[in-house]
This record gives sequence, structure tokens and C-alpha cells, in this order.
Amino acid sequence: MGFATAATRKPTGMMQASRGPRAEPFEDVEQAWFWTMAALRARRDGASSGRGLVPRPCEPDDIIRCLDQLYRRRRIDLAHARILSLWGERQIAPGAGSASSHDAALWQEALGRLDWLLRCKGIVENIGTKSLTHADKPA
Repeated sequence: MGFATAATRKPTGMMQASRGPRAEPFEDVEQAWFWTMAALRARRDGASSGRGLVPRPCEPDDIIRCLDQLYRRRRIDLAHARILSLWGERQIAPGAGSASSHDAALWQEALGRLDWLLRCKGIVENIGTKSLTHADKPA
């Protein structure tokens, strides 16, 4: 048939929580999306699977799987995915001067729906859990 057996099926539950003790979640969903698109472009261009400077709590494919999950649940449609891909490749969000308001609206809708899912999985930092740096600590 075409179905994967339990032995060959990839786990679809929680992503690997970290790639080491210091995996750093993304500050927001937009940062996670731009990182994903840059990593996918590097892979497409033949880059090795070297790690970036900041260890992350996921692989780019984990974020793509979250997007696919939203699509399969009909929370986003192909227009959302097209806008995410188009502007993600450019590494810039559609802004007032650079895009139609329609692109910006689809971008915001898609990232808004992806945000919650990535926060639940620990990929994007939950609001209020960011640790204070020395500069941020009260005197």
C-alpha cells in the first residue's frame, strides 16, 4: 500500500525540545518564519546541514509541518502559504510601502495562526518567560 508502518513513520507529536541545553526559542513568529525560509533556501542551494550561531529548539521542517497542519485543518489556505513563501524568500514582511494591503493582511492572518502553534511547541518564546539580561535587570 502507500502507508508507513509504525517502525518507519516519523513521530508527529512534540518536536525535539532542544538541540542541546541552550536551545533558544525565537522571539516571535516572524523571526521563526524568516529563519525557516533562509534555512530552506540554504538547503536548496546545497549548503551542508551545519548549525547556525544560535541553537534553536527545532528544525526548519518542524515549522513547515506546523504550517501544513494549519492548512490541513483549514485554518489557512494556499493564498496564505503563497504570501508566506513570497515574502519569506525576500526576508522582509509586506509593509505599507512595499506591498498591497491584501498581501499584508494575509501575512498577518497566517503568522497569527502559526504563532499560537509554535508557542505551544516551545519554538517561539512564550510571552512573559523571557529572561532578563544584565541591561534589563532593575538596579
